[in-house]
Amino acid sequence: MIEAEGLSWSYAATPILEDVAVDSQDGRVLGLIGPNGSGKTTLLRLLYGALRGRGTVRIDGDDLPRLPAKEVARRLAVVVQESGTDTTLTAGEMVLLGRTPHLSSFARAGEHDLEIAADCLARVGGSHLGPRSFGSLSGGERQRVLIARALAQEATHLLLDEPTNHLDIRYQHEILSLVRALGTTSIVVLHDLNLAARYCDDLILLDQRKVAARGTVDEVLRAEILEPVYDIGIERLELRGEIHLLFRPAPPDQISGSASTLVSGAASSSGSTPGRCASQTSTSIT
Repeated sequence: MIEAEGLSWSYAATPILEDVAVDSQDGRVLGLIGPNGSGKTTLLRLLYGALRGRGTVRIDGDDLPRLPAKEVARRLAVVVQESGTDTTLTAGEMVLLGRTPHLSSFARAGEHDLEIAADCLARVGGSHLGPRSFGSLSGGERQRVLIARALAQEATHLLLDEPTNHLDIRYQHEILSLVRALGTTSIVVLHDLNLAARYCDDLILLDQRKVAARGTVDEVLRAEILEPVYDIGIERLELRGEIHLLFRPAPPDQISGSASTLVSGAASSSGSTPGRCASQTSTSIT
């Protein structure tokens, strides 16, 4: 369980998050959703300690700042968006790094660790990537390798920042289906509300630096809640017991501002402020 209270963060004098609380339940997938700039990634970074702001974060009742780094790594596995490509490691070696929290000082990975890493790479559909240089992989391939590394960590909590970024439709669903099937406590930043509807149990909707809504998928993904936040028409359908959202953008003649203004605005705002696998496939990772 990950619990947080009063989380606040400012960049210079600009508030990014204000007084946010999080309560992720054991074995459930919590989605962080909201418009660009609403603070989703910042909140995730506060939850795993990459940022230190005001408020408290507890992992299974223990204060995060008081836990030794190695213990944090055993409890939290993190997949972030940004990943440097200036490395000489192969994809297989990158996945094997996930075993580091389970090794004693100066110990080398053994056959057991190699098997786990290979199994995890296979589970994300990346067995063929093992011998290749990580830096030579496409964005989607790197994302799969980083998720495999997180799985190899065998942590009890999994935190992912846009894990479907760069992935095609098939792998978007395969990766999120895998996350859901793990049974670990997971927190996932997602932009796609329909993916959130299908693979999350609970949601926190962020807007204007604060929590706009929280609850189950059924409670949060409602037009009257989402439309004021996203400023777009939304129709909710329920097919075969699943929620699907249809979006209705405003007609072009109702969109304020000239095309040049919209383009320049978009340019100026670009940019943004990362269990033992059951499969026993024998796959080379080096």
